[in-house]
Amino acid sequence: MKICVLALEGLFDTGLAVTLDALRAANGLSARALGGTPRFDVMVVGVRKRVRSGHGFTIPVQAITPALKPDWVVVPALNATTPELLLPALARPDVIDAQAQLLQWREQGARIAASCIGTFVLAEAGLLDGREATSTWSLAPLFRQRYPLVKLDESRMLVVSDIGVTAGAAMGHLDLALWLIRQASPELAALVSRYLLADIRSSQAPYIIPNHLAQHDPLIQRFEQWARKALRNGFSLQDAAEALATSPRSLQRRCQEVLGKSPLAYFQDLRVERAQSLLHGSGLDIEAIATEVGYADGATLRTLLRQRLGRGVRDLRADLL
Repeated sequence: MKICVLALEGLFDTGLAVTLDALRAANGLSARALGGTPRFDVMVVGVRKRVRSGHGFTIPVQAITPALKPDWVVVPALNATTPELLLPALARPDVIDAQAQLLQWREQGARIAASCIGTFVLAEAGLLDGREATSTWSLAPLFRQRYPLVKLDESRMLVVSDIGVTAGAAMGHLDLALWLIRQASPELAALVSRYLLADIRSSQAPYIIPNHLAQHDPLIQRFEQWARKALRNGFSLQDAAEALATSPRSLQRRCQEVLGKSPLAYFQDLRVERAQSLLHGSGLDIEAIATEVGYADGATLRTLLRQRLGRGVRDLRADLL
């Protein structure tokens, strides 16, 4: 499998390093432990002769030639974690040239992969239009507003489509690298993950901070503040709209545009966050915690936690041990 890692100026150092380290480990373990030969021919390429990382280190890149025909192209994240940094970066000439190169490679049959903010480069090129994708959860509102044709689900860690695969925030680079290794050999991927002490994450949902998402929009931020005060009382769309001096329909629409979910679903996110906090730090039993987040009994809360986090109360409390 020939893999080109496309290095762009100011990329996320860890994202590049963990991708290369995982693939190198796979080659070594394949040759030594599994009795095979290295499975991955990895090149770091650039659309410019000189590329520096986000920390200013020079990255040795190979030139892109017409004869280069990768099976996979991996785009690590740019080190631009806020809209104020990301939007100018996406408008840079080298990033625009990279988008054109990605489109050309895709036309030639290559599959495309990106993690975290690298997914914005794919979306800018139109490669994700009409397709399911994930991205860094922290910039999901910006992604959703900028690329309305993409079917974004930031709760997922990995999303596979016909063009390739997208991965979630930051250390999603490792999840992506392990996924690529698994395509060649599930046994090798399991071995690499054990050597790297890498736990495979199927979801970003447990890591999402609801109020961080709300900060992207004034109305949603006020809704978040109202909702936190209303947790014990339970959710009422009409009450929320009246408190925010807007209509239920406007609040519904704005939540969908910014958060990709209904007001009730976001209210549930806040319930889960508050319940987790109380499980970890209050000493309250599950029935008392259920009351604190507006439920009449602990069974309903248990169901919500398992649906959202994939773990039960006992597992969540065990995190403290």
